[in-house]
Formats: sequence, C-alpha cells, structure tokens
Amino acid sequence: MKKAVLLMAMGLVASVATQAMAAEDLAKTGAEAWKNLNCASCHGEDAKTPLNPEYPILAGQHADYLRQALMAYQRGQAGAPATANIRKNAVMGAMANTMSQADIDSISVWLSRQPGPLSNRK
Repeated sequence: MKKAVLLMAMGLVASVATQAMAAEDLAKTGAEAWKNLNCASCHGEDAKTPLNPEYPILAGQHADYLRQALMAYQRGQAGAPATANIRKNAVMGAMANTMSQADIDSISVWLSRQPGPLSNRK
C-alpha cells in the first residue's frame, strides 16, 4: 500500500514538473512569436504601452481570455455567424488569421506572465 502511494506521489510530482517545463517552453515560444508576428508595432514592445491609447494593454491579461479573443478574431475573419462568438476588426482579424493554434497558445501564456496593470501579483 505504501509503495502504491509513493508511486502515485512520484507520478504527481513528475506531472507537475513536466507541466511547468511545458509552460516555460510556451512562454519562451510566445516571446519569439510576439516578435516574429510584429505585435509590438501596435501593442508596444512591453505589451503595456500601445501605439494608440485605444489599443488594449495586453501585459498581465489572463491567458485563457487572450486565447479566446484571438480565436474569436479568427472566426470573425472567416465569416462565422455572430452566434459563433466572433470579433470583427480588420487589422486584428488579419493578424489572428496568420497565427497557428500554437502561436495563439504561446503568445497568450507569454503575455499573461508579463508585468502590467492587469497583473495580479502577490
């Protein structure tokens, strides 16, 4: 019985470590994708000083929110019906349309880890 509990605990620790490494890889890939896709040209190099004050600050935003927003821009660009949770914006639709799901995931994670006014740091 003790061996089974020990094995389960070791498996859990290994799983958490693997997930942490995967998140670090996503964040690193996200920083590269942010630069390659030229997102800073509108949202600022640090993702919190946008070129135009009407553009959103993205640094510190929740990753799942960013992921859903980018996918909604893709759906809007593809002409999905309004009931499909779309976002319509010519510039962001075109930009999101060039992104793969891996780009969206990695940029979302990277942005969520950036310090900014939207961060919840303790």
